[in-house]
Amino acid sequence: MKRETIAVTGMSCNGCEQTVESALSKIEGVSRVDANNEAETVEVVVDDNTADEDITAAIERAGFDVAT
Repeated sequence: MKRETIAVTGMSCNGCEQTVESALSKIEGVSRVDANNEAETVEVVVDDNTADEDITAAIERAGFDVAT
């Protein structure tokens, strides 16, 4: 398992947090998701086989941007 904190721009409310959390929860290998719109971050716990690209793509499909 690995824990990652990802900077996500565009979240402005609890609904945004829920949208991101829902999108990431659907990815196989994700065991925990905690989005924080005030900090503009999402913390995910995933297994070692989950690709970072899958996480980024899910966030972007949900309508938000991953800051690099």
